[in-house]
Amino acid sequence: MSPKGPFALHFRDPPQPELLELLELLELLELLQLPAYVIGMSTSYFAGCTVLVTGASAGIGREFARQLASVVGTMILVARRSERLEALELELKVINPDLEVFYRAFDLRNHDDLAKFCNWLEESGLAVDLLINNAGLGDRGRFIDSDWDKVSAMLRVNIEALTYLTYRILPSMRKSGCGAILNVSSVVGFLPVPSFAVYAASKAYVTSFSEALRAELRSSNISVTALCPGPVPTEFHSVAARTDVEQISRPDFITVPVQRVVHEALTSVARDRPRLIPGIALRMLLTLVLFIPMFIKRLIYDVQLRREGAPRANLRPDLGAKMPSHI
Repeated sequence: MSPKGPFALHFRDPPQPELLELLELLELLELLQLPAYVIGMSTSYFAGCTVLVTGASAGIGREFARQLASVVGTMILVARRSERLEALELELKVINPDLEVFYRAFDLRNHDDLAKFCNWLEESGLAVDLLINNAGLGDRGRFIDSDWDKVSAMLRVNIEALTYLTYRILPSMRKSGCGAILNVSSVVGFLPVPSFAVYAASKAYVTSFSEALRAELRSSNISVTALCPGPVPTEFHSVAARTDVEQISRPDFITVPVQRVVHEALTSVARDRPRLIPGIALRMLLTLVLFIPMFIKRLIYDVQLRREGAPRANLRPDLGAKMPSHI
């Protein structure tokens, strides 16, 4: 592999082999689009581990696989799209030729397929050291106008699949005497969010479940961390939108690159932190929002929904008198 692109250099004397190796590494990092801070990231905590990542074919899940590939011993990838998993496997093998990669393409919405996967995992003898529950679905829009199939799928993936997979993996972690679980939640799980009503509620479950599970497992040497990101430039928002033309704005000052989100998340797991909200601006904003009384939040919600075209509430004192009575 010869150096080219922005890393191309010209030498009067033949470069040393060590320098050529460095240039080859830089070219590889350029192809993988890894930022500079990932190069120096210490991932020795995860050396030789067996890692299971759900939702690994895109976004945050794919980035977890990329950043862990150089140090872990075995990677198990789960997602719906087999062609993306195949491409990711090849990419990870370039990063670490010695990495053992297993991938299973199935839909987490299907409980039978998930149960079969867990059975295969137990029969294969693969003991998961780090479970990354990353898979998730979103839906943006008023609940009354939602499609129930999409809402039901979101509940099954965001809540049921995450809980069941954790339930099946935990016994092997307890048997080995150690382990770590990273549940990908969201910053919207800290408060009700109109137009994201079900999604925000599902992430509130993930955060609460992670905190409670962490408390239960403190004496078992098993760490549980909840990752609560805000806006991240991935394909999640386009998938959550109900129309192709719908745009979901992401304020730049609280948007965090996916590489940094994953970097900070892995650091939090290594340091046994209970929760991570990536980005100092987002953490400061959330702190302020949580201090706002709920009645003021309701007024803000009303203003926001009116701007989006929702009709203004018209509650009359005599409403009860006009409601049908069965007494």
